[in-house]
Amino acid sequence: MSETSDRTLDEIRALLAPALPRHAAFDGWRPPAVAMAAAEQGIDADIAALAFADGAIDMIDAWFASIDARMVEALPADALAALSIRKKIMALVEARLALLAPDREALRRAIAILALPTNAVRTGKLGWRAADVMWRAAGDSATDLAHYSKRTTLTAVYAATLLVFVDDESEDHADSRAFLARRIEDVMRFEKFKAKVKGAGGGERLSLSRFIGRLRYPAV
Repeated sequence: MSETSDRTLDEIRALLAPALPRHAAFDGWRPPAVAMAAAEQGIDADIAALAFADGAIDMIDAWFASIDARMVEALPADALAALSIRKKIMALVEARLALLAPDREALRRAIAILALPTNAVRTGKLGWRAADVMWRAAGDSATDLAHYSKRTTLTAVYAATLLVFVDDESEDHADSRAFLARRIEDVMRFEKFKAKVKGAGGGERLSLSRFIGRLRYPAV
């Protein structure tokens, strides 16, 4: 029995995922990119195609999952332990940008696909997953409403940062990092204000949706 036939489809997706964007940058998120990545790894092309049966969205999903895993490897818990929450989240998002940087053209094509209305649900899940991985890596263990609000807000911050990042030609992507810092500062101010209002007996009456709208479409 060959090594390929011993692998599950999930294992094949994980194996091919890091190579996909290199080919997708030129051939799009299409079957030829899968075929070329499979050839590099000695995987049967038909089996590789089966691993990405949903086409582009499956390919992008697998690539983003590989970014999740590599981010955690790059910034293990002990490397983040001495940092504040703000700095942990900054470091994690910046680590993701560094991992995405070699494949910005593939990322640009991926964002265009994810923006299609037919992919809205899957896109939301991918954004939530990235935010969840980052918060868990930062040591967050909240299980109440804060669990959801933190991830919702970080999803918006990360999405807005990616839109800046794909066209950022500044040295070492300084403009993207500055944009991220401003958005994180917005979040911290909002959290402090929310805590102040709640402490004063005002309750949870602030509009999270309006705040996230500001993060998505801010005045840069």
